[in-house]
Amino acid sequence: MVNFKENIKKKVSVRIKELEMLQNEDGTWNFCFEGGLMTDAFLIILLRSLQINDEESLILRLANRIIHLQNSSGVWASHPDEKTGHLSTTIQAYTALLCSNYYTREHPKLKQAELFIRQNGGLSKAHFMTKWMLAVNGLYHWPPLFYIPMSFLLIPSTWPINIYQFSGYARIHLIPMIVAANKKFSIQNPSLPDLSHLISNRSHNNWNLDCTTRSNHLFIEEMKRLTNLPHYFHRKGYEQAEQYMLKRIEDDGTLYSYASATFFMIYALIALGYNKKSPIIQKAINGLKQLISTNCNGIHLENSTSTIWDTALISYALQEAGVPTHHKMIKKSTSYLLLKQHRKLGDWKVHNPIIAPGGWGFSHNNTINPDNDDTSAALRAITRRALIENKASISWFKGATYLLSMQNRDGGFGAFEKNANSLLLSYIPLENAPDAAIDPSTPDLTGRVLEFFGNFANLTTQHPSVKAAVDWLISNQQANGSWYGRWGVCYIYGTWAAITGLIAVGYPSTSPQIVKAIKWLESIQHGDGGWGESCKSSEKKTFIPLPYSTPSQTAWALDAIIQAGGQKRKSVERGISYLLSNEKTKEEMSYPTGIGLPGQFYIHYHSYNKIFPLLALAHYLQKQ
Repeated sequence: MVNFKENIKKKVSVRIKELEMLQNEDGTWNFCFEGGLMTDAFLIILLRSLQINDEESLILRLANRIIHLQNSSGVWASHPDEKTGHLSTTIQAYTALLCSNYYTREHPKLKQAELFIRQNGGLSKAHFMTKWMLAVNGLYHWPPLFYIPMSFLLIPSTWPINIYQFSGYARIHLIPMIVAANKKFSIQNPSLPDLSHLISNRSHNNWNLDCTTRSNHLFIEEMKRLTNLPHYFHRKGYEQAEQYMLKRIEDDGTLYSYASATFFMIYALIALGYNKKSPIIQKAINGLKQLISTNCNGIHLENSTSTIWDTALISYALQEAGVPTHHKMIKKSTSYLLLKQHRKLGDWKVHNPIIAPGGWGFSHNNTINPDNDDTSAALRAITRRALIENKASISWFKGATYLLSMQNRDGGFGAFEKNANSLLLSYIPLENAPDAAIDPSTPDLTGRVLEFFGNFANLTTQHPSVKAAVDWLISNQQANGSWYGRWGVCYIYGTWAAITGLIAVGYPSTSPQIVKAIKWLESIQHGDGGWGESCKSSEKKTFIPLPYSTPSQTAWALDAIIQAGGQKRKSVERGISYLLSNEKTKEEMSYPTGIGLPGQFYIHYHSYNKIFPLLALAHYLQKQ
């Protein structure tokens, strides 16, 4: 046991030194936020569509990355264990490669992809975001009807159905999308490829708009009533959409700091009459280029950077591992985080109008779209500094006050906004509506907020807000003892967040709920001592194991058991042995354990295998 403990200390020391070497001069850590190939594909299509001809080297490098990601059966997947391929991802890749002009339909790899697309229903079966991108570039036909008229944007936020009932991440994408869709806008560029061979006659205008359920019918009927308003209201709706986008452009030209939203904004503004060479369009394109990373095992257009998230988590993990507050790593990282605290009002103010700004966002260029996870992460990182420095203390108090004010009526916490959880909107006839249209309370967010307030603000179940959050978590535990995590993969992530949050605020580790959750975690432990879960869990909404372990998921499971007082359990010893082992495959180290959009967009955080194992090992040593 002595040697076991010493080996852990050595591993922790090595990880600390590694992170010290990787820190930037401004105090940040920049790790790749690697999503799917959608952003790379969309950038190629955009550059060719707008006839931006001075980016040949960039287009070639992006095309080479895309072709490299094709699997042996000739298709592209949204995650590594999706062996049969992913239709929308394959369509995105196929279209981008044709647009690049470096590949033709006759290329063997594209012939394989074409066969897969045709066998799986063609373009009509793609996700609506993919069809939208094809349509604005004249590669697919708009549907004859679109059920979100522009007058919808004029409905006051006090009404039961309004644009601010959508989640922030749905709203920032949906508004530019409906501008282009309602105008049936398409860029006519004869140099773009012809994809008519991928469209069957029977599904020429199929957008999979399922309007058959009663909830869908109610939403559609409401949109139809708005359609009958005088034309003046629709014209004002376009003006409202334009102003909405313009007011949310960050200094680098991106919309809300997201590459995906920026793509949609560019087409929407052109649809509204902006010249493609206008300064605002050119700045947006330059903003997209600034999101290109060469640290993603090659080149990749990140959908956003994860700078704030990574820096906050790493700084916190280092402090948990014993690095003192006065160490230059911690001083530099916390100084950076203090500078990045938000000072502007954002859309969150609609449902939370009386609180002052004080949150943090996810990326370095995010100044108006804070989220509860990044806010709690930044607050963890600056807490020890706030205890000894007045300026940091003021920022900490503002941040903690803001975070507590974001609690939903049901007692839980969502990601970006408060009470943006109208169930009616989860039934709108678009794919992923339940996952993206609303921003409800989730176990992972609720658990992580509780963990902050318990361990760093000394709040317990005696506090009414904490009690409400605890009650929400307990009532949302799965029958098998797990919790579902929305932003990480998936049940391991949610269970870790829930357990550590409950324990932090004083919920007893001997309670039936915690005991059942630990038993579930141990029941899914792999023979090598680690844990692994497939992205498919988020699609099927049930736990689906990976055939191998991953370091980040192992660390989450370990940390949950350790924080619940199980540091002497055999499962912990086996799990730590897995983390200490240097023999891990590329699959284990690169599997995406973050979720953007279930079934569509998964994230390999290159930082996670460095952060969470360090945190779990540090917490184990604290318990000795």
